[in-house]
Amino acid sequence: MGEILPRHEIVRRAQADRAAGRTIAFANGAFDLLHVGHVRYLESAALEADVLVVAVNDDESVRGLKGEGRPIMKAEDRAELVAALRCVDYVVIFPEPTVGPLLEALRPDVHCKGTD
Repeated sequence: MGEILPRHEIVRRAQADRAAGRTIAFANGAFDLLHVGHVRYLESAALEADVLVVAVNDDESVRGLKGEGRPIMKAEDRAELVAALRCVDYVVIFPEPTVGPLLEALRPDVHCKGTD
């Protein structure tokens, strides 16, 4: 099971993994109502590097992206479901409207977005 960690710890772990010679893949999304497409996306992302970090939008950013009544599940629950997938190493919840600041902090080897 992957670990749910705060941003500063994710950055520290990514630095340690990179220093150990491991590559970092990064995926992100709301993951509101986890479905098979999400699983396929994350399994494919995991094949791109040694370590998979998944960023989950916080509740406010999901509401801004998807509208009132969303998210259906709280960010902590969505993060726990994503972390339970065997292909996921680390999960972080992010509050920004875009993932840019987190990408800048992590500097992954590859950013995987969608199944295409």
